[in-house]
Amino acid sequence: MIFGVLKDIKEGEYRVICTPMEVASIVAAGHTVYIQAGCGKAAGFPDEAYVKMGASVLQTADEMWETCDFLAKVKEIDPSEFHYLRKDQMIYCCIHPAGHPEEVQAILDSGCIAITAEDSHRYGSPNCEAAGKQGALFGLESMLTINGGKGKFVGGFAGAPGMNVLILGGGVVGQGALSVLHALGANVTVMDINVGLMRMLSDRYNQKINTMYCTKEAIASLLPQTDMVVNCVKWPKQRKDFLIDKEMLKLMEPGSVLVDISNDDPGAIESSHETHHDDPRYVVNGVVHYCVSNIPGAVAHSTSVALASETLPMLLNILNNGLTEACVRDGFIRRSLTAYKGMLTHEETSAIQGRPWIRPEDVLGIADRNLDPAPPATTTRSNNFYK
Repeated sequence: MIFGVLKDIKEGEYRVICTPMEVASIVAAGHTVYIQAGCGKAAGFPDEAYVKMGASVLQTADEMWETCDFLAKVKEIDPSEFHYLRKDQMIYCCIHPAGHPEEVQAILDSGCIAITAEDSHRYGSPNCEAAGKQGALFGLESMLTINGGKGKFVGGFAGAPGMNVLILGGGVVGQGALSVLHALGANVTVMDINVGLMRMLSDRYNQKINTMYCTKEAIASLLPQTDMVVNCVKWPKQRKDFLIDKEMLKLMEPGSVLVDISNDDPGAIESSHETHHDDPRYVVNGVVHYCVSNIPGAVAHSTSVALASETLPMLLNILNNGLTEACVRDGFIRRSLTAYKGMLTHEETSAIQGRPWIRPEDVLGIADRNLDPAPPATTTRSNNFYK
């Protein structure tokens, strides 16, 4: 199979889906690899390093899309790339299909095979860990007086107390933020709806963090004493309510900080909207908002290494065995199949956008096989099947 590593073109995105190390493994498995010129340069991987590992370089996106059977990159398919999509070609990237109807329509119209990367990680995406850890650091940067924050130091100084931080959501993202903030001396409260998870985190940190069941009322009770909120909740897209609405921001002191790492649209924070690294902050009701949508891109080398190493087994499974057999062997690949030759295969997208869908195991004809199990990617369900 001819595999291609695309250069990401999203604003402020510097990661690459495969480093030279993964290319070496793919070439060793007998596949042809092309890279788009400069795809890894911003992350510290020059074209020469890929060539040394057996890849060939193509200069333009046009050449990449025309030449390769299977293409991969980090972020969404940009509108400027829609015309490249073609029948039977495979593409693997973070599609976020439920929130991008135009992208989904382009994928379906093309007849390509699309796999959404964010649903494919068995142990949680390295991007989630990176977003939590680096997002916490960006929150501390936003707290600086020179950035509009109220100027509190995370761990405090002699005679000056440290910050009170509220983390919403104790999953991979929240745990990443917690590890950084606790290590730096913040007084941290984690809110979640999973009591077992909160018990585990409390034990892990020797009862030196606070935990609370997450409700809007519980959040409101803490906001007057909270210096920074870090939102790590993946909010169901069909919900129209918020964990924090704009009026609740008035409970916080001016110069407090809200970091929305999840940054869903719509999401759990009413006042949240996407920003970019070149202009990352804005203020609503006195609270400094940091809402960059691709935080891991700021640490592109480390996130590329982590993401590429976790992605490699999935790519090799597809390359070596073909998509159908890979979906039998790996339920996480199966659940991340988004579209197959003009048919939607992503349940959440069906529910949110009102589109009919077909289960991946049905469209691939493998429903009667001994399939590797995987939990649904989200709690959103749809019975709107193709007739």
